[in-house]
Amino acid sequence: MAENRRNIKLTSLDDLFSTEESRAEEEKERIQEIPITEIDGFPEHPFHVDVDDAMREMVESIKRFGVLSPAVARQKEDGRYELISGHRRKKACELAGIEKMPVIVRNMDRDEAIIFMVDSNLQRERLLPSEKAFSYKMKLDAMKRKQGERTDLTSAPMVQKLTSREVLAEKSGDSHEQVRRYIRLTELTSDLLQMVDEGKIAFRPAVELSYLSKEEQASLLMTMESEICTPSLAQAIKIKKFSQEGRLNDDVILSILSEEKPNQKEGYKLPKERLDKYFPRGTPPEKIEEIIFKALELYRKRERSREKER
Repeated sequence: MAENRRNIKLTSLDDLFSTEESRAEEEKERIQEIPITEIDGFPEHPFHVDVDDAMREMVESIKRFGVLSPAVARQKEDGRYELISGHRRKKACELAGIEKMPVIVRNMDRDEAIIFMVDSNLQRERLLPSEKAFSYKMKLDAMKRKQGERTDLTSAPMVQKLTSREVLAEKSGDSHEQVRRYIRLTELTSDLLQMVDEGKIAFRPAVELSYLSKEEQASLLMTMESEICTPSLAQAIKIKKFSQEGRLNDDVILSILSEEKPNQKEGYKLPKERLDKYFPRGTPPEKIEEIIFKALELYRKRERSREKER
């Protein structure tokens, strides 16, 4: 009898008071192996998934060790899954020929999923201006909907009224004004925004150009391509001013871009496609210039050393 009493397992207080809802939630948090053919990408996902060197390294890692960190998804009404975090891992699995990947399925509404998706990707080391721009806008719009705020995200700074933007700025590491500037970039045409990503147009001038109409931006792009030049910040501000006054046309754009810049000096132009082989996507032009000059210094020292040995 005493032996039987010792074998009796009492129900813990946690089990007694846990609700069916909490147990269901725990069930959902378990890692599941889901076929990647049943996982759809996140709609309007703002982050690029490129097959670059980093992706190729991830593919090799997955082939050897599998997917070490599970993705996060939510289940859709049709039974398929919508990927929230793990788009690069999913692509790597496809390239590696892996049919299933570990996924944590969470119960999230659309706005919760947007916020989680953006937060997961903002931690990456390198982000393009366009990636930051659209992710900031998506997250801020989601925060507004959840908090019921009425704010103009792309207007002149009214920081004291923008509670959501204050929260976003605090978590992102960018100031309120910098967040506003990034969101302004979403008003650029895809061609101009690509030039910002490639470092052909500097960030601050791009923000000013975002106030132009789509037709004016198209005219600006044509002039930039024909004249092989891009506007400085001062020129971009002047172009914006003419646009706001309703006086911007092709001749005005050409006249402004033809003005000599204060720091304009004769220089060399290097083909971007040749430089791309040596620098990761999104490397700032200043960093590229710094590395090139360091390489030239090493080359000069080596040549001098060879001359001494002759």
